[in-house]
Amino acid sequence: MLDLEQARRDTPGCLDKVFLDSAGSSLPPAPVLDAVFAHLRREADVGGYVAAAERADDLAAVKSSLGRLIGASADSIALVDSATTAWNDFFHAVPLEAGDRVLISEVEYASNAIAALQRARSVGATVDVIPSDPTGQIDVAALGTLLDDRVRLVSLVHVPTNGGLVNPVREVTELAHAHGALVLLDACQSVGQIALDVGELGVDALSATGRKWLRAPRGTGFLYVRQDLAATLEPAALDLHSAEWTAADAYRLATDASRFEFWECDVAARLGLGVAADYLLALGVDEVESAVVAGAEHLRTGLAAIPGVTVRDLGARRCGIVSFTVDGFDPGDVRKLLAARDVTVTASLRGSTLLDMSARGLDAVVRASPHYFCSPDDLDRFLAEVRTLAK
Repeated sequence: MLDLEQARRDTPGCLDKVFLDSAGSSLPPAPVLDAVFAHLRREADVGGYVAAAERADDLAAVKSSLGRLIGASADSIALVDSATTAWNDFFHAVPLEAGDRVLISEVEYASNAIAALQRARSVGATVDVIPSDPTGQIDVAALGTLLDDRVRLVSLVHVPTNGGLVNPVREVTELAHAHGALVLLDACQSVGQIALDVGELGVDALSATGRKWLRAPRGTGFLYVRQDLAATLEPAALDLHSAEWTAADAYRLATDASRFEFWECDVAARLGLGVAADYLLALGVDEVESAVVAGAEHLRTGLAAIPGVTVRDLGARRCGIVSFTVDGFDPGDVRKLLAARDVTVTASLRGSTLLDMSARGLDAVVRASPHYFCSPDDLDRFLAEVRTLAK
């Protein structure tokens, strides 16, 4: 069992408000803040180069911690500044030619879809959509009919930004690999709230952020690339960290996933990312997932009982994102009204998940995302405030 009181002591920002936006940008725990501030102070004392050199071992350990978190080796992890950067770095390294195909799901995130459409247009490839099944998750049977030897990549969103469903992964990877396609898992909304193992899931690459459920600083993220695959891919952009200049007209790529990294980075933030991963590992990922799912289900049950409120979550398996609408209220206005009552939620707009929201006739939903540091009183207070609004 998680020690809720200790988690809340480590998260002073949750003590004076109901914070339900860990799917947006969560509240970092005190050890993460301590690590970041300490390094910034050290940079002020001795300069950035010296401070970074002093922490070389700790920086290397960040990849080991993230690897333990997702069941991967440290050399299959690249540290980047966001999940979008991670997704794009891998996507643009996958060879794509005229006539090739990329498959995305109906809950694809806008940044991924835009990048896929832009590149497909530039090379003469096509982007096709895998429909959802009646539960709202990816239709695995339909995927089987869409796959052929021209499909180079299947982009799979593990958890969409606009609702609590969890897509099946292993079934998708098995089908895709049978046709020679790669699978890129967008784990932006799952790492930190859901236990996952890349070996068990079978994905070829995974993109993730630090600022959401992992509770790391903004401007952090990481890319996992299957070890034997990384050596066959050349990123679209390189520098003196991702490659070595070996002759006037030659260079040599790094042998592992660091070929997807650049030399310049926010060292303090990366140290904070490592502490956030260690903090989660110490709590226990399974225990965190259980707490998050229980909190979200409590909210869904409570919201469904309020007249005028509609829970919008789909999926056979659901996680910590709770989406809903209130009759007569724009979701953005609900966010503002709750904020005035010291309750933090956000609104997820149609443009973020255009295909899914359009298919369901939704312009926006209110999104509440309770993390494990939210107390039962926090959850009930949120429900009471929504109940007051809906009257």
